[in-house]
Amino acid sequence: MSWFKNIFKKEEKETLDKGLEKSSQGFFEKMTKAVVGKSKVDDEVLDNLEEILIASDVGASTTIKIIGRIEERVARDKYVSVNELDKILRDEISGLLLENPHAGTGNIDASKKPYVIMVVGVNGVGKTTTIGKLAHQFKSEGKKVVLGAADTFRAAAVDQLTIWSERVGVPIVKQGMGSDPASVAFDTVQSAVAQNADIAIIDTAGRLHNKINLMNELSKIKRVMQKVIPDAPHEILLVLDGSTGQNAFEQAKQFTAATEVNALAVTKLDGTAKGGVVIGISDQFQIPVKYIGVGEKMQDLQLFNGTEFVDSFFKKR
Repeated sequence: MSWFKNIFKKEEKETLDKGLEKSSQGFFEKMTKAVVGKSKVDDEVLDNLEEILIASDVGASTTIKIIGRIEERVARDKYVSVNELDKILRDEISGLLLENPHAGTGNIDASKKPYVIMVVGVNGVGKTTTIGKLAHQFKSEGKKVVLGAADTFRAAAVDQLTIWSERVGVPIVKQGMGSDPASVAFDTVQSAVAQNADIAIIDTAGRLHNKINLMNELSKIKRVMQKVIPDAPHEILLVLDGSTGQNAFEQAKQFTAATEVNALAVTKLDGTAKGGVVIGISDQFQIPVKYIGVGEKMQDLQLFNGTEFVDSFFKKR
């Protein structure tokens, strides 16, 4: 079976390379212009690099951190050639990503059964699709999955999740539109326990007009689930649309203030040159980026691996 695993890993890496192609190309085109006519890294090169990182949606505070580390290196080594800049930048970004305790290969805690994932995020970020792809991946691993349609404010959300449940072949718990989301969440975890399911994934409403309402709603959902499973939810997964760049930072700020997000999924990275957003969000919020979406196919939602991400981002085409 190891040869099959190797083929799968190779295909996964090729998908990641392709998914980050726009981000990578845009970054290197700007880098080439930034160092033209230069032989060593000086203040001007670093100023240009700072602009490039910010334009790549790495975010201001993470950019300042990266530039600071490179400045220390330049001060220490006295002379740093512009030819070394790619490698230095790659090392510093890898270092930053490794400082954040990423999920790596540890997907779920099998000692928690059912393992309850509450999915949060604004509408339109790919929340329902992410849940569908996760359900498919868990089912492919032989796990029993139950979905809960607790985004009861939009009929489309319940309909979309129902389509995914049919497509993947997993049961779904739902109620009528406008019903109490906490009631749906309660029924979902109860159903997961009764069916001896391994995982329950619960969709929630993505409304952000009022942080207090959002906090109250998510707190209520959690309290009600805890009547069935005292330590539920085990994971609060925030889904962010990578193609929105700085908007994703804003959403992360709002949701991390409203509830205890402990995992991130950054979607739609394949259609954008804003892949740098993963680096900034990972560093700024110190919450593990657990999944990244790099394509349309079921298997294109990948477990995030910081080393492989940097390798693909810095791959010269």
